[in-house]
Amino acid sequence: MEICWESLLAGAHQAQSGTVVVIDVFRAFTSVAVLLSAGAREVIMVAQPEEALSLRRQGRGELAVGEVGGKRPPGFDGGNSPFELMSLDCAGRVVIQSTRAGTVGITAVPAAGPLYAAALVTAQATVRAVSQARPARVYLIAMGRDAQVRTDEDELCAMYLRNLFAGRQPDAGCVRALIGAGGEIEKFRDPDKPHFHPRDPEIALDIDRFSFAVRVERQDGLLVARQQPVAGAALEAAE
Repeated sequence: MEICWESLLAGAHQAQSGTVVVIDVFRAFTSVAVLLSAGAREVIMVAQPEEALSLRRQGRGELAVGEVGGKRPPGFDGGNSPFELMSLDCAGRVVIQSTRAGTVGITAVPAAGPLYAAALVTAQATVRAVSQARPARVYLIAMGRDAQVRTDEDELCAMYLRNLFAGRQPDAGCVRALIGAGGEIEKFRDPDKPHFHPRDPEIALDIDRFSFAVRVERQDGLLVARQQPVAGAALEAAE
């Protein structure tokens, strides 16, 4: 298994073949996992807020969530805070998500192969799900801030996943500590930025919080994320 580690929007464009794992820890794909765990039937991922609102008007989904500049866009039912989305009534409903990094990146992937939305909360399950299919090549795409600037949490998540694919057991505590000492964590402590909820890092850094992977499938011209249950088979090291 060949592991290709790329970053940002340019990295998403490089994923021309194989299985692709797009990473957004703060906060898009942590939020997707929270929504699915709370009973959302599926999450439709789109690049722009206008697309999300249009799909909701068309009846393709009941709720629109996401962010522009970290804030909930006008007309949306929820923002991008995993802590706040835990209280959203999404059980049995279709959610549409638009964010500046995660969904922008995942919609930019050209490959038609298996696609996953990953974060630290689904790390082990994602690696298990991908490994069970024995792909020849796996792309890890760390989306960073606004898909333009590398960030510690996404790059370290990619490293964490790469180590799991290789059959190693990285130190989760060290990963949390490094991210906690990084620059991106400061916005969650800034009282002038209430849209970055101070409880969000607690959830996003709860490594392997969920036992399912987030599989994204192309359906009727849309990217649709659902839970993929994962068997408990041992990971096999990449060759």
